Amino acid sequence: MNFCGTCGQKVELLTPAGDHLPRHVCTACGTVHYHNPKIIVGCVPEWEDGRVLMCKRAIEPRLGLWTFPAGFMELGETSGEGAARETLEEAGAQVEIGDLFAVFNVPYVSQVFMLHRGRMLSAHHHPTAESSETVLMREDEIPWDKIAFPTIYHGLKFYFEDRRLGVKGFHSMDLTMRRKPPEPSGDAPVAA
Repeated sequence: MNFCGTCGQKVELLTPAGDHLPRHVCTACGTVHYHNPKIIVGCVPEWEDGRVLMCKRAIEPRLGLWTFPAGFMELGETSGEGAARETLEEAGAQVEIGDLFAVFNVPYVSQVFMLHRGRMLSAHHHPTAESSETVLMREDEIPWDKIAFPTIYHGLKFYFEDRRLGVKGFHSMDLTMRRKPPEPSGDAPVAA
């Protein structure tokens, strides 16, 4: 960052009084510009027969791999509203958002991932600019070796385990190390 978003003057990297980290500070108006983690919101949309809606990514990163609908939360919306919007944008599906069931801290990409349960309002879904394919899948049909991100892999595992146990648990996980995903090779899960 070179210039202040408030007044347009040059900023300097300084540690403000009472702070513990360097921040971009405007030397003209005093505005402190914080850079904070991004919040990612999503849901596991379930149809009435127990299948869940999966999307094959038509965009980078991880083009061609599988995910459930998720993306960056927008200003002015709740995590549930964002998850519903992402489901419509990525899969053309409308959902009723349920409870929050997983939070993932992913500091190596400065993200916090919030995952909701979701109930599809109809079986309608379709590919979009973000998804080349959308498919309702049983757990045994999930392409575990072609999952786009560790948050998606672990979120699905938590979801199906809760469903098997007949509970609505809450899960939290810190994914603190970036690991190179394995090459797709059959049944190997994507590493965290």
